Amino acid sequence: MVMMTTAAATATEMLKTISLMKPSLRRKLSSKGFSVKASSVSASASASLEVEFDPKIPIEKALTPPSSWYSLPSFYSFELDRIFYRGWQVVGCTEEIKDPGDYFTGRLGSIEFVVCRDDDGKVQAFHNVCRHHASLLAYGSGKKSCFVCPYHGWTYGLNGPLLKATRITGIQNFNVNEFGLIPVQVAIWGPFVLLNMEQKVTNDVDDVSNEWLGSASEILSTNGVDSSLSYICRREYTIECNWKVFCDNYLDGGYHVPFAHKGLANGLKLDSYSTTIFEKVSIQRCEGGSTEGQTDFDRLGSQALYAFVYPNFMINRYGPWMDTNLVIPLGPRKCQVVFDYFLEPSLKDDTDFIERSLQDSERVQMEDVVLCEGVQRGLDSPAYSFGRYAPRVENAMHHFHCLLHSSLKEE
Repeated sequence: MVMMTTAAATATEMLKTISLMKPSLRRKLSSKGFSVKASSVSASASASLEVEFDPKIPIEKALTPPSSWYSLPSFYSFELDRIFYRGWQVVGCTEEIKDPGDYFTGRLGSIEFVVCRDDDGKVQAFHNVCRHHASLLAYGSGKKSCFVCPYHGWTYGLNGPLLKATRITGIQNFNVNEFGLIPVQVAIWGPFVLLNMEQKVTNDVDDVSNEWLGSASEILSTNGVDSSLSYICRREYTIECNWKVFCDNYLDGGYHVPFAHKGLANGLKLDSYSTTIFEKVSIQRCEGGSTEGQTDFDRLGSQALYAFVYPNFMINRYGPWMDTNLVIPLGPRKCQVVFDYFLEPSLKDDTDFIERSLQDSERVQMEDVVLCEGVQRGLDSPAYSFGRYAPRVENAMHHFHCLLHSSLKEE
């Protein structure tokens, strides 16, 4: 594309103003040299950031980020370093670690992690890597009394220390206390588990609400986003699109709903749609209305709230339900979206209501999958470079893009 060619040609000059010094993730995580490798960043990715999106331009005149932001492998690596390896990221929910010994694993970019509840009931998180020869320690989720490496049997406590190193007779200059699991900062907010991959977190991890949610924290809490709901189930979708495509789709202010989700549109009063912007959160609201012909079944209730928490987490509160959407980047053209469903306790045993609600939700999700994969194919076309915003409805999307730009410029 012409714009991408221009960006690449001016990369040398742009690098003078956008530092590509090692991000904080590359700092040593221990005095013995265990560190996390940062992905390389190409000059074209940095140049694209500087010349192809300007957050200072008002939405009425602004262009959307270019298609290169949604397809270049180098730009994807840039995002991992500057966005996902910094700050608090939702990785799961407390339902997965209710009891001592419970654990779950995950991956974010090149970082493998494990979260568990130790014998004292404290939530712990570590890099899921054996200190011997780098094997993964745990897979999936479940319950363990300790972590035993499947490769050579090195054993670690749920709170991180190395308990056993097999067949190391004759080893020298080895201090067992220096070879425990590398910790990751972990915090809990409501029913959500958050990790911060940076080595040093200056704020109190016991209360991440201000750093993570800002002034939207109290609004979400007072609108029923809390740990009082009953956990119902999880659904996962692997989608052939860049992670931002899914976020953009969520943030268009209901623009696509009457065209792509006719069943959902019948249960909402779309002319009541409104959007409120906070520091790193946007909240969309819409009044609900009984679905025509199905007045005996109303999963949406009288008010729907859709909260987007930068960079990749959505909280949807409607009727008796709350569902969350976690968008996990898997590559420049692939992501996984994890849906967790919560329900008011009085309805947790109403299997018919739950099944019908999940069927309705599944239909909407599959409609979105088709949309997002179609958008990605369009982004890959040489016919598309950038687009425009619908100013009255897509301000949350524009806010998201401005936050992206800000994160990517931070050194």
